Order: sequence, then structure tokens, then C-alpha cells
Amino acid sequence: MWAALFFALFAVTAGSFVSVFRRQRAMIVALRRAREKIQLEETRVFDFLHGLGAALSDTSKPSDLHVLIVEGALRILGAHGGALYLTGAAGEALRPAFATRNCPPFYEVPPAVLLEPGFAWPSHVRLHAVGSGEGTLGAVWRDGEPLLLRGEDSRLAPLRAAALQVTSAMLCPLHYGEQNLGVLAIARGPESEPFQSAEFQIFKAIAEQSAFALYNAIIFSEAAEKRRLDQDLAVAHEIQRILLPANAPDIDGFQIAGINIPAKQVSGDYYDYIPVDENHCGVAIADVSGKGVPASLIMAMCRSVLRSRAEAQLSPASALRVVNAQLFPDIKEDMFISMAYAILERGSPVVTLSRAGHDAPLLYTARDRSVSKIYPPGMALGIDSGGVFNRITSDFSLTLEPDDCLVLYTDGVTEALDAAGDEFGMPNVIKAIQASAADGAAGIITRLTDDLRAFVGSQPQHDDITLIVIRKK
Repeated sequence: MWAALFFALFAVTAGSFVSVFRRQRAMIVALRRAREKIQLEETRVFDFLHGLGAALSDTSKPSDLHVLIVEGALRILGAHGGALYLTGAAGEALRPAFATRNCPPFYEVPPAVLLEPGFAWPSHVRLHAVGSGEGTLGAVWRDGEPLLLRGEDSRLAPLRAAALQVTSAMLCPLHYGEQNLGVLAIARGPESEPFQSAEFQIFKAIAEQSAFALYNAIIFSEAAEKRRLDQDLAVAHEIQRILLPANAPDIDGFQIAGINIPAKQVSGDYYDYIPVDENHCGVAIADVSGKGVPASLIMAMCRSVLRSRAEAQLSPASALRVVNAQLFPDIKEDMFISMAYAILERGSPVVTLSRAGHDAPLLYTARDRSVSKIYPPGMALGIDSGGVFNRITSDFSLTLEPDDCLVLYTDGVTEALDAAGDEFGMPNVIKAIQASAADGAAGIITRLTDDLRAFVGSQPQHDDITLIVIRKK
């Protein structure tokens, strides 16, 4: 009896032990599988983050990053379809940057559209822009709140009707700082379990990293574009430098010097020495309204037209009338060109000058060291088609005595600002001319530019500076 009882107790104990062993073994297997799943998810997440980092380079295309974000989210979370929508340039709608072939529409599609001949879900999803509040996608973008849709959620109804027959979906806005970049959305079909809360947390982390990557991609792209623009501007600067005279002309009886200091890489100012005929040389200075590339393009046009029309034309005013007539149709209403154009004759003390709305030239008289402004009549180029311009703009002649100087300049000289916001002004210009006139044309240029730099100090140059000095020997 006792033996039977012992064996029965032993059998029960052994069975319990075996049962416990099996349960523990099953738990160990389950834990091992769970750990392997977690490790696999971690590997996928690290691969995803590594891919995001690798995508942020000068050579990567934005489209590569878009594909990486969507396909990475699908792979990590076991989703079947998804899309990345980005905010349009004007911020008025979401536009699909990348969508998988079986991506459902996260918005309602009108029945009439579904019945249109040739309707296809992939094409519609990839082409349709989503407005604020339009469907679930537009609501997430508008409200800025992530969504987990599953079960009997009514918002899944239009998704169930799509080709994927969605049973659960996750959508998350992509925010970085104050930037609203777009929305990331993924979905599962009926062959998989609905998304769980833990997966929703992972999805939000993926969206956060994706937003960071997208924002940095924008910065990379803008920096690359800036480098390209800087390279283009450097080329434009070099071309413009070539267009400026390399040396002053050798004209019997005169000494000439000129300089151009652009405020930016390209300038709206220019000066030029133009061969008119064997005995005459033209000296031009001009200032196009505005700065930068638009002004430099107008400047190049003006230089080209004047050079093509100046040959054998001994009247500066007549040359400017032709230039105005040719440029007027091509200049915007808010742009104009001020110019002064002088013609010198070899061995003659007479200078013939025409002024098209330009700053009044300065005449330094060596006899009494006085400096005075000269006011030939005229109006700026590009304002009038010719009716008024031709009537007002005329020639003005003056005779220079030995050591007299004619100084042509743009308003970047007189309007240069110091740290206090004060202008260099005409008194300082006159003072510099009087102090350096004995040093010749180049000496006046050097003194004026040195005084300007000392006055301005570390303040950035806000306008182009151009100077020409004509000195009678």
C-alpha cells in the first residue's frame, strides 16, 4: 500500500515536473524568439538610421531619401503599403514625394472618380495633392497629431475599400522645430495583425528621425545650391572684370585713371574707354539702378550698345540718344541707367561731355585749387523712349588748363556709410581731390579710395564704387 502510494506520488510529482519543464522550455523558446525579434527590429532600426545618415550627402538625391524613409518604415514595422507626403512650396497642400505601388489613399476618393475610364489606384495616389483637412491625411497634417487606426475605427472605411483593403494604419506629421514638413503614413492589409501600441511608438520615433533627416536634406540642398550660385557668380565676376578696361588709353595731352569696386560679386556700375576714331577717345561711366545680377546684366547690355554705336560719333549726346532708343524697350519700368560720356581729342584741351542723369562731374581748377560741379542737361537712360530724352540731353564743352582735373564718379562714393550711419559726402570728396591733385590722376584715385576705406572702417560696402579722373597735362 505504501509502495503504491509512493509510486503514485512520484508519478504526480514527475508529471508536474515535466509539465513545469515543458512550460519553462516553451517560455524560454518564446523569450528567445521575442529577443530575436527585438534584435531583428533593432538591426532594422539601426540600418534605417544608418541609411538616413548616408543619404545626407552632397551627391544624394532627395528622391533617394524619400524612398528610404517609406521603405524603411515598411520593413521595420511589417507594413504592406505607405507614402511620404511633403508640404508644397507654397504650403497650400501635401504632395506625394513617394508612394509604394499598393499604397492606399489616406483620403476619400469620390465615387465618380472611381468610375472614370482608366482609373488606377497607384496613379491616383501618386498624383493627387491633399489639402488641409482633406481625409485622414489632411486632418493629421492640419492638427499635427499622430494617429493609430485599427479595429472598427470609422476613419478606416475609405481605406478598406482601396486595393490593399486596409485593416490598420498609422499616420504621423513630420515636424522639425517650427517647420511643418509633411506626413508619413503606412498601412497593413488583412493578412497581418493590426498595429499595436508598441509599434505605434516605434513609428513615431521613425517619423521624428525622418523629419530630422528631411530638414537636414533641405539644408544640404540649399548649401549645395548656394555653392553652385557662388561658382556662377565667381564666373560672372571674372567676366565682368574682363569687360572693364585693363589699362587707361594713351591720349596726347591727358592723363586718365579709373577704378571699379563692386559691393557684391557683380556690379551695376561700369566705366569704359572707347576708341571713337584715330584722334578721339570716349570715356564713359554708368550706374544701373539696383545691385547684383540684374544690374550687371543691364550694365553689360549698355556697354555693348554704346561700344557698337560710338565709332566715328563725335557728339556724346547723339551717342547716348541712340543707346537710350535701343535699351528702352528692354528695361523694366523700375530700372534706369545714369551715365556720363565724355569725348577727348588728342592734343586739344577741349572735353565734350554729355550727362544722362548722372551725378554732376567735378572740375578741379589748378589755378585756385577750387572744385566745382558741372551740370550738363540730360535725363537717365531707359525712362523715356526718346521724345523727352532727345530734347533734354545735349553736349557740353569745357576747356581744361594744365593740371586741371575732371572727376567722374558714382553715388557709391559720396553715399558710403560709416558705423554711425553718416555719409562720406561731397565735402570729403572735394577735400581728397584738393589734397592729391598734384599727384596726378592715379594719385587722386588712390587718395579717394584710401579716405573712403578709413571712413567706412569695418562697415560692409552697400553700393558699387566707380571713379574716373581725367587730368590735363
